[in-house]
Amino acid sequence: MLLDHRTYTVRPGTIRKQMALYEKHGLTAHKRHFGEPLAWMVSETGDVNSYVHIWVYEDVADRARKREALFKDPEWLKYIEMNAEAGYLVKQESKLMSPAPFAPIKR
Repeated sequence: MLLDHRTYTVRPGTIRKQMALYEKHGLTAHKRHFGEPLAWMVSETGDVNSYVHIWVYEDVADRARKREALFKDPEWLKYIEMNAEAGYLVKQESKLMSPAPFAPIKR
């Protein structure tokens, strides 16, 4: 199992707009190719202008296949364009992680 832990930071005051844009224009395409995320969370403390989502893959090859399909999806490409035009996003970080053997993730 491979987890993609993604942290996004947005300009102050824009997190609600960013989430609304994603929910309306990106989420359906994302889920069509990746399935349900393990988690989609908004920071309550620390950097309150950030959110995290975690996607689960079988392995690196599964992730590559799903990302390739996503980036051929016209709906996703339109969302990417709209997201860039909105200018809310400041930073994006992605960490590929595996669960420890003594703490498996049940899906």
